[in-house]
Amino acid sequence: MERRQISRVLISVSDKANLVKLAKNLSSLDVEIISTGGTSKVIKKEKVDVLPVENVTNFPEMMGGRVKTLHPLIFGGILARDSDVEEVEKHDIGLIDMVVCNLYPFKEAVSKGVDLPSLIEQIDIGGPSLLRASAKNHNRVAVVSDPEDYDWIIDEIKKGGLNLEQRQELALKAYRHTAEYDTAIQGELAVRFGEEGLPSSLHISGIGSPPLRYGENPHQGAIFYSDFSPFTPSVSDAKLLQGKQLSYNNLLDFDAALSIVAEFDELTAVVVKHNNPCGAASAETLEEAYELAINTDPQSSFGGIISFNGDVDEALAKSIVSSFKEGVIAPSFTEDAIEVLSTKPNLRVLETGPLDNYHRNPSLKSLDKGWLVQESDEAMIDISDCDIVTKSKPSNSELESLHFAWKIVKHVKSNAIVFVKDKRTVGIGAGQMSRIDSVKIANFKSIPNAKGCVMASDAFFPFRDGVDEAVEAGITAIIQPGGSMRDQEVIDAANEHGVSMVLTGMRHFKH
Repeated sequence: MERRQISRVLISVSDKANLVKLAKNLSSLDVEIISTGGTSKVIKKEKVDVLPVENVTNFPEMMGGRVKTLHPLIFGGILARDSDVEEVEKHDIGLIDMVVCNLYPFKEAVSKGVDLPSLIEQIDIGGPSLLRASAKNHNRVAVVSDPEDYDWIIDEIKKGGLNLEQRQELALKAYRHTAEYDTAIQGELAVRFGEEGLPSSLHISGIGSPPLRYGENPHQGAIFYSDFSPFTPSVSDAKLLQGKQLSYNNLLDFDAALSIVAEFDELTAVVVKHNNPCGAASAETLEEAYELAINTDPQSSFGGIISFNGDVDEALAKSIVSSFKEGVIAPSFTEDAIEVLSTKPNLRVLETGPLDNYHRNPSLKSLDKGWLVQESDEAMIDISDCDIVTKSKPSNSELESLHFAWKIVKHVKSNAIVFVKDKRTVGIGAGQMSRIDSVKIANFKSIPNAKGCVMASDAFFPFRDGVDEAVEAGITAIIQPGGSMRDQEVIDAANEHGVSMVLTGMRHFKH
């Protein structure tokens, strides 16, 4: 494949990593270097010849650097095709064969929390224009947006230049770089400008991980893309301290486990399997909470993901490694805990940092040829704001258990039923097409401990049979949204059985 020789290069970079080495290599190959402001100063300091961009344009940089390269003699030199030779000669335009450019550090400015005027100054104008122009004219021009590419590009220049396939690869990379940049800008400015609700158009950009081992199944490929939001506690920003490569299913379960445990201020442990909690408990210590959570469903907990909302110490780590787990996620781990966990080298251990500012972004689901976006379900009604609709009133201990159950049931796949006693799950019925079947499963999982439990339902009971089944199992209090055309029938059933019922007025479907 024919190579295009590189004789003249424009360099304008914010990230100056590997810049000096690149400039020295280009100079040694007799490539003319044009450069701007700060980039030019760095190169000149190393005694490498540089042609300042103002010597090309015969126009100074102005407005505090806002205008540097936006000039016909620069963009004509980049955009000129081989067929434009007459106009190039007529206007005395010097051709540019390669553009090396990366953009102002907008995302870094966001992470530092700079004020809006300062942030605006980190919106690059000339840089994206240079990248897009050179990427558009990739038939003749090479565009370099990533300092990691400098070495192999120099090797190719030594061989006579870059071929079309290489220039196409670089052009795609440049367009993705500008797309990511614009996505980050519009997303942050929407927040700064106080835009409410979901946006009228969807713009997604993310940094891809190395390919995962596979997707949900071995025959499916998968990659995890992390977004550009400022650091917050999340699976995306968590530090992998040890263990095998994270899989697609691992990531889903870690994310679910973290979202549940972050609901609680009390020390809490959660066990997740196939994106559903199979055990959760709050207690005086995390070790106690862990044992209670595991004992909800020891069989299902085998090979699960464990989450904690406090620090993992040596004693807790010993409990964790006593049976097979896929992974554990927590704000932090003591050195002694890490030493214990390292005895299970395949155990995946993720450290999130403090969960104080945990917040979920809107959720996104892909459909064939489209996407569904919705606000994250972070609403949680206080038990004191709910309506007690039965003659029997829940005791204080039952109210605490109902509140706990309500926090858990919003994270269980619908139709969802949760049995709870004393701030620990006793049985969980998940993902059934019929609500009464979820009640039966929760009861089956609870045997023989359902007596004296409370029950939470993520949505209303369409018939009284769910209440009848629950009471037969030993349930003494129920929390549910209400809203069925048969609510009175359901309430009457509770009254007949002498159990209390609390209506939240808020549904928590999860699909």
